[in-house]
Amino acid sequence: MNNIIDRATEHFKTVMSQELMGPIDVPEWDAKIWYKPSNSMAQETKVIELTQQGKTTEALIVSLIQKACDEEGKNIFTMADKARLMNAVDPKVILRVVNAMGEDQTEAEEYLGN
Repeated sequence: MNNIIDRATEHFKTVMSQELMGPIDVPEWDAKIWYKPSNSMAQETKVIELTQQGKTTEALIVSLIQKACDEEGKNIFTMADKARLMNAVDPKVILRVVNAMGEDQTEAEEYLGN
């Protein structure tokens, strides 16, 4: 492993092999949500594009869809759920869940020294 790209991809494999983070208790939904510690840049592209277009709410929803899992690591939402999440779900609950994901992620990164 002589070049930087090999070391960079090995690092990302390590990050992605970490256990799921959470759970986040969501009593309003009678659910616990786990989430992935990171996404690939390809997955983050949509979130970044939406944010740059000023579509912050939609970016939050896409981030939730991409990261939220059950305890086995299976996504609990799909992109087909986006309209319902944006229009028929309490935004305060969504914000609390997304914020909790961000807080946990920051703590984990500080712990790992990233």
